[in-house]
This record gives sequence, structure tokens and C-alpha cells, in this order.
Amino acid sequence: MSDIILPYNWEARLHQQNFMKYMWEGGKRALLVWHRRAGKDNAALNFTAVETQRKVANYWHMFPEQKQGRKAIWEGVDPHTGVKFIDQAFPKEMRASKNDTDMLIRFKNGSTWQIVGSDTYDSNVGTTPYGVIFSEWSLADPRAWDFIRPILKENDGWAIFPYTPRGKNHGFDLYEMAKDNKNWFCELLTIEDTVRSDGSRIFTDEDYQDELDEGMDPMLARQEYYCSFDAGLLGAYYTDTLKRAKVGNYPWNPAKPVHTFWDIGLKDATSITFGQENGGAIDIIDYEEQNNVPFNEWIGTINDKPYNYGVHSMPHDFKRRDWKDGKSADSTAQNFHFNYELTPDLSRKQGIDAVKMIMPRVRFNNSPAVQRLLDGLANYRREWNPKLKVFMDRPQHDWASNPADSFRYFAIAWPENYEMYMNREIRVKASNGKIKKFSARGRR
Repeated sequence: MSDIILPYNWEARLHQQNFMKYMWEGGKRALLVWHRRAGKDNAALNFTAVETQRKVANYWHMFPEQKQGRKAIWEGVDPHTGVKFIDQAFPKEMRASKNDTDMLIRFKNGSTWQIVGSDTYDSNVGTTPYGVIFSEWSLADPRAWDFIRPILKENDGWAIFPYTPRGKNHGFDLYEMAKDNKNWFCELLTIEDTVRSDGSRIFTDEDYQDELDEGMDPMLARQEYYCSFDAGLLGAYYTDTLKRAKVGNYPWNPAKPVHTFWDIGLKDATSITFGQENGGAIDIIDYEEQNNVPFNEWIGTINDKPYNYGVHSMPHDFKRRDWKDGKSADSTAQNFHFNYELTPDLSRKQGIDAVKMIMPRVRFNNSPAVQRLLDGLANYRREWNPKLKVFMDRPQHDWASNPADSFRYFAIAWPENYEMYMNREIRVKASNGKIKKFSARGRR
């Protein structure tokens, strides 16, 4: 190994050198909002390669979903060299073993490097990381950073966030925090800020125009190449709708009943939205979301809160479900004297329309719990088909689905907002009094 020099067969470009210098000198937090062709992940990966040999520890390269990391890094090939990214960054002479299933490399000095997903951020808790790259952070589950941050603080570890904007979501919030924070390296680089050693642009105006001429969405182009946060998350269902929502100090009012709206996850998380009526407005005062919690424990969590409950609205198929403990959900509810109603069975599209109608009436309490709900609504988007290059008429199933589904059930089942008739008609009332009718697929 004496003949291996790290970074291996890689040299930082001019625009990458400030970041690399900051990290070499002991930096702990770096945010790289660089354009799509700037090599942000590559720079972070090659810094990590050196770190694995400087300090024996565990290192993670985290993507929004683990399968994305397999395509982008584990199986990804540099188009300029034809060499796989992991072979360039981690030459085989460094490795003790390579596990393709877990996407894990063990090095001869005892360090490990692994590709993980923010959708399962807590599943690798046994391998405490020292360094984490949060790739495509603007699409990742923001709770991953909340979970990992204390670990890195405890062991004096580092974190790098390389991403391009996806609207004014948690990625924008992190950038706003970091750009004036002396403890962070924060840099936003557009195609006008990155040049070769001879001063020529890496990605020219002509290249940009070629992308547009070949059919690239102009909003997407502004995001990808000019790092615009203003374009919004392409394919998002509620970008315009959320502009009409109010966020502020709207805490629990003890004089009003609190209603809950559940999305039950058998493989995913269970999520619950808490709302109450206040002077014609609907205040979202609380939100809960957890994985692998049996129903009897959920009932305990709900009852431990100080709220005076009105209606607990459960999914329309609640009675047919068995919880993770194998017991009937309905029998558990009866055993614990937990009274509930069933949410009317509307199509997903009708539920999304109901959310858009009710949103002007909604006020979100400015709390960390409710912020999780807002993040989910902002990131809830249609699935993108990369082969056809179109958005599909179905949502992307990721972490944002859980809060978005719970809120969709709220919009459908708000007890003072709809009526169910014998012909299964539901009427949803907006803030201006306008009524929209929906046809349910089942009865309450």
C-alpha cells in the first residue's frame, strides 16, 4: 500500500479546493449547493477515501433511498474515465472485503464505508458513524440529520451535504442556517462559478441552451445549473397550495376538542395529524410518526397527551387490518375502549383535491413536530419515470408519503367539514364557503 497515494487518480478542480482545504484542516460541517456538473459527490467521496485511512472509523454515504446509492455510486461509472466510482476512490489494494448486498467495504486498517438510505437511517444504529455524506439532501428524510447529529457531536465527527435545490423545503432551511454560520462551510456554485485551470467554463452558456433546446424543463434547468430555490420541487402536489397556508403560534386550545387522523403503516411508519377548530380556522397543533409501534402503545401515547379528544379517524380498511403484533386492530381498540370512526374511502386524487380545498382554512403550529408534517407535504410529489422522462400519475413512495397521507385523511374526514349521505356523497367546504362534492367508494 506504500505506492498508493490518496486521493487516488483524482485531483480537485479549482472550485473544489476551498471545500477540500476546509475539511483537511479539521472542518466538521460542509454544505455544497453546487450545480449538477460540479462534482460535489465526487469531491466528498474522495475526501472520505482519505479519511478512512487517517482515522479508523465507520463512514456512511447516505442517499434519500439506498437503491439510489447503488445506481449513483456503487455501480456508477465515471463517463470520462470508464472507471467505477468506488474503484477510483477506494483502490482494491486498500480493501479487506467488499459486500455487494450491503454495499459495504471493509478496509485493511479496520475502517468501513457503506452506502445507506435516509429512509432507513435508524437501521444501522449498531455501526456508529464518524463521517456521513448526505447526498441529495433536499430529497432526503430530514429526520435522518436529527437522528445522526447527536452521534457526530458525541464522537466529534463530520457531515457533508452535497445537493442541488428542490424548492424551499428543508434543503433551503439548512442553507439559510449554514450560510452565515461560522461553524459551517457553505457554498453555492452555479455554472458561472466553476472553471477549468485555464479559466474556461466547465459548463458553458451554449451547453445550457443545448439542454433547453433538447426539451429540458426551464424550471428544472434553473434548479440544476443555477441552484435556484425559487423553482419549487418539480412534480410536487402542494407547492402552490402551501403558499396559502399559515404557520405561526397556534398551540393547543384546551377549550376545544382535538381530532386525530391516522395513516397506519404496516411496513411504513404510522402517522397521526392532530387538529382542532378555532374560530372558523383549523389549527394543526401536533403530529406523531413512528415505525414499529404496536397499536396498544399508540393508544397509550395518545392518552398521555393532555388533549380532550373528539373524533379519532382511522383508515377505511382499519377493521380488516392486523397490527404488527398479529392482533386485530378493531379488537385492540375495543379492549382499550378506544372509540373511532372510519375515514370515507375516496380515491387518492380526490383526497389530494380535498387537501387543496381545505388548505386556506388551515393554520400550522410552529413546532418541530408539525414542521415534520409540513416538510412531508412540501416533498410529496409525483413519481418520475427516467426512461419516458415524464411524471407518472401516482406519488413517489418515500418518507414524505406518511405525513402526506395522514393529512390527506384529515382533509377528507374533518368532522365539521364534510357530510356523508346515503348515496355516498361527501361535501368538502373551503374557507370561502365553496362546496366541492366527492363520491366515496364505501360507507362509514
